Amino acid sequence: MNIEQKQAEIIDLFVKRASVCKGEGDALGSILVEATSHPWLFAFSEILALSYVAELEGSTDSVYLDVLRLFAHGTWSDYKRNTRCAQLVPEQILKLKQLTVLTLAEINKVLPYDILMVELDITNVRELEDFLINDCMYVVQFAAGRDLRPGQLGNMMHTLENWLSASEDLLASIQDRIKWADNMSEVDSNRKQVKERVEEVKKSRSMKVPVDCG
Repeated sequence: MNIEQKQAEIIDLFVKRASVCKGEGDALGSILVEATSHPWLFAFSEILALSYVAELEGSTDSVYLDVLRLFAHGTWSDYKRNTRCAQLVPEQILKLKQLTVLTLAEINKVLPYDILMVELDITNVRELEDFLINDCMYVVQFAAGRDLRPGQLGNMMHTLENWLSASEDLLASIQDRIKWADNMSEVDSNRKQVKERVEEVKKSRSMKVPVDCG
């Protein structure tokens, strides 16, 4: 079983379990905590899209919805800044820091240690290296990426449209260069033919025998 299939099955399992707890805030919250703690689950948009999960908004159990949104789109720094967020269990802390590394890897080609240490709230290089080697190698290598943030799809479409337009301009430029090269090749061929014809005429004239009129 490949990684994508395994994650899809895990998501499907949590969606089915959550549907059984429709209208039961505490039970649903418990499932959301379990989902955000699961070591193989790194995408939460399918769970977040469930109508009965969205119904937690404004209720006494809305803290669970906030946590789910944090794991779908947020980072460790977001959690540290949000004083109203629920206390995370150790498995959730690990998961959120892994997701933070994913986010940083999406926007930075190179991840300096000083930035990682600040974003992950890690105080020394050895601890950081142990975390990256032991807890993040799998995540960065196999996780497809994080859930799209609100508004991110529009930005991605705009970026792709710009890329498509630039690609079309480049293709047109390449086609123009090919056409120019073909024309130059044809000109060179015509010049060669003319030159060969001139040489033939010269040879023909030199081979004529002069007439003696004496």
